[in-house]
Amino acid sequence: MNIVGQEKAKSTFDAIVVGSGISGGWAAKELCEKGLKVLMLERGRDIKHIEGYDTAMKDPWEFPHRGRVDNVSREEYWASMRTGYTANEPTRYLFENDKENPYLEKRPFDWIRGYHLGGRSLMWGRQSYRLGDLDFTANAEDGHGVDWPIRYADIAPWYDYVERFAGISGQAEGWGQLPDGQFLKPMDMTVVEKHVKDSMMKTFGRGMTIGRTAILTAPTKIQTDLGRGQCQSRNLCSRGCPFGGYFSTQSATLPAAVKTKKLTLITDKIVYNVIFDEKKNKAIGVRVIDQNTMEQKEYYAKIIFLNASSINSAWLLLNSTSARFPNGLGNDSDQVGRNIMDHHLGAGASGEFEGWEDQYVYGRRANGIYVPRFANWGKDKRKDFVRGFGYQGGGSRDSWGRGNGLKGFGADFKEQLTEPGKWSINLGGFGETLPDPNNRMRLSDKKDKWGLPIVEFDAAWGPNALQMRKAMISDAAEMLEAAGAKNIRTRDEFFKNPGIGIHEMGTARMGRDPKTSVLNQWNQIWACPNVFMTDGAFMASSSCVNPSLTYMAMTARAADYAVKELKKRNL
Repeated sequence: MNIVGQEKAKSTFDAIVVGSGISGGWAAKELCEKGLKVLMLERGRDIKHIEGYDTAMKDPWEFPHRGRVDNVSREEYWASMRTGYTANEPTRYLFENDKENPYLEKRPFDWIRGYHLGGRSLMWGRQSYRLGDLDFTANAEDGHGVDWPIRYADIAPWYDYVERFAGISGQAEGWGQLPDGQFLKPMDMTVVEKHVKDSMMKTFGRGMTIGRTAILTAPTKIQTDLGRGQCQSRNLCSRGCPFGGYFSTQSATLPAAVKTKKLTLITDKIVYNVIFDEKKNKAIGVRVIDQNTMEQKEYYAKIIFLNASSINSAWLLLNSTSARFPNGLGNDSDQVGRNIMDHHLGAGASGEFEGWEDQYVYGRRANGIYVPRFANWGKDKRKDFVRGFGYQGGGSRDSWGRGNGLKGFGADFKEQLTEPGKWSINLGGFGETLPDPNNRMRLSDKKDKWGLPIVEFDAAWGPNALQMRKAMISDAAEMLEAAGAKNIRTRDEFFKNPGIGIHEMGTARMGRDPKTSVLNQWNQIWACPNVFMTDGAFMASSSCVNPSLTYMAMTARAADYAVKELKKRNL
């Protein structure tokens, strides 16, 4: 073999996984465990488990500004500043600098990114819910979007599979709109949460449960064999968890993949093109550019999994043009980049409660409560909007921090704050958004520092979301009033933009017809079936629940299918 052949052999794998976030980590784990030689490419820097979590063990006084937002954040993390999620000192190292990695907005979009190993699996809220039967049939029933090519029964076994590995704590409830899963023991609800839960069921027949979260309350051997430990109730998850208490690529899927000795991991490589061989009529590899040295290189594989996030995976398809795909790889339907969905939030109510002064909480619970969808479910039919919403939130006693809003000073004032304040509870709605082909992202004419096209967003909330938010607010206030809450306050942050939920999805949707969708029922690109997409891009509708568990299950399902097809020589 000549030198060129030797170099190509070193760069050739059975499978390439683009991206190392939640779905990318799962793709690498599954493909490696099934015997494939896998290359995982991450555009950002390496972050080692435990040692790489720079702020995880720091005390408040170790931060120059005591953890507050500083002037650097205000200038350079402008998208994060709009959301309020990320611009503080303890967590900023995990979020992308918007000044160095800009994007454009025809209509505003809050794009929150984590360009590093593990991606947003280090930053996610960990809430983990299954889509139900209605979520997979809604498009066909009310005519919005295209029909899902699968149903709940197709994905249910894969939910079981990923839940057992990831470790999801929660309470089985038997609700049709929110299927139960394979749960670790649930976290405890506070006394005020239990009171509101009982009132809601008695008065309205509506349920409330403890949040279903990817946090280990009672690790099984599956988790401990990977070095993961039980949650320490610090509620500092957003800094990175050195105990492995919450599910992430670093704590779970990456160690599992490494154990197989089948994984090659390379960071700092921006994948900017999928190489399509027109003679073979399939993809043969990817082109990358090193984010630090600008060196360009090609890697080759039999199958490719795109898991760069719904926006970046769509960007990659649009940037992968050829004579066969002049508008981007797999974009025969002109649906790549369209139908961006997110969950609209910031609408709900909160209230205070008298009593229970002798009760408090243990530790800092990194979780809240969940109220499953009830609107347009069962007998609760609504005329002013379609689909539905759930509530997330929680009940607790006011801490010493309430002093920021109180009048007073001196020793007596400080002594007053050593005692917990009143109990209160918050119900914040998470609403489903409808697929709309006019909500989209494109490649702009402007280039970034690597000479690659910058994303331009053009998306907004629709009228259905506006009508739904009215119900999210009024229903929350009504339920709190019925439970005896005082000083009920409603809110509607409709000024916030799509992207605020950090659940962007739908840019390369699944479907039954290649004329109206990008992917088939196995997450394969219709016209290039050895390329799979299992991040949020594949979603045909958004439901109203957090989507990451569905990404995990669909990735495991697609990887299983891909390996079987590869062995049959169909790919």
